[in-house]
Amino acid sequence: MSEETRLREKLCACGASLFRRGLTFGSTGNLSVALPDGGWLMTPTNASLGELDPARLSKIDADGRHVGGDKPTKESFLHQAMYGERAGAKAVVHLHSTHSVAVSCLDGVDCENCLPPITAYYVMRVGRLPLVPYYAPGDAELAEAVRKLAGTHHAVLLANHGPVVAGSSLDAAMHATEELEETAKLYLLLRGSRVRPLTCEQVEDLRDKHSLW
Repeated sequence: MSEETRLREKLCACGASLFRRGLTFGSTGNLSVALPDGGWLMTPTNASLGELDPARLSKIDADGRHVGGDKPTKESFLHQAMYGERAGAKAVVHLHSTHSVAVSCLDGVDCENCLPPITAYYVMRVGRLPLVPYYAPGDAELAEAVRKLAGTHHAVLLANHGPVVAGSSLDAAMHATEELEETAKLYLLLRGSRVRPLTCEQVEDLRDKHSLW
């Protein structure tokens, strides 16, 4: 089995897993993975992540041109903004996952860091999560807004939209996105309660010793 074939099957399996567990729905969300030749595989536009066909995945070359498969997701620019600013990125996950989107809609959320450091694994897998201002879907200015943050953050939250997460592998990007969603759920469950987040010293220790990016 070639590496491209393996990645095609892996991308489809990841999409099915996300869909089955309710982390995406309908035709929302999109995934991509870097190819050894410098191009990417992306999920097609208007495709359900629960019903992806390995043979129909969009293939993008290293210059950003669509060279095979179905037409790529209309949010492909989000993926390319991440890849362009993060040399170590090998995969990008963008979802409209319920709890993360809910946080992105809250008035008064900290735009520099949307979620507090509630758990160690959130700090290790996600770190700081900035909020990208709202832009209409497909607006080219959204790509520039993401690009400005991608150099220093591998995960961002799009206002009234959802998370975009890059990883050093598809598994890493998936795990970070799932951790983000669970932390968003915890944050919403704990609203109104007295919360004991990790201290600054604990956060720094985790970043120094256990960062998973």
